[in-house]
Amino acid sequence: MQTTPLPPEQCPLAQTAAILCDRWTPLILRDLARGLSRFSELERSVRGISPKTLSSRLKHLEATGLIRRIEENGGRTRYELTTRGRALLPLVRAMRDYGRTWLSTRSSG
Repeated sequence: MQTTPLPPEQCPLAQTAAILCDRWTPLILRDLARGLSRFSELERSVRGISPKTLSSRLKHLEATGLIRRIEENGGRTRYELTTRGRALLPLVRAMRDYGRTWLSTRSSG
């Protein structure tokens, strides 16, 4: 039985790729999974990202339900993964493993 492909806005694969194919999103998710939660910690860890871009990505990830912003006493803010965000971690790890195996300068494959 042949099916008609779904348009990108309805295709689960295309929707997931739209989230993970952003240059910074997998790195932010990786770092939040490691326990880094403050803006300054993420900024130091995700080398090359500008504060403006990090702020924009965090807002987008919050709007899509992947992370939660938590205001603490004293005006400090931290971020944490939601259940929906944690569900993407196996894909992020698989991307890392693929890169180590197939994209490393050491691999000859």
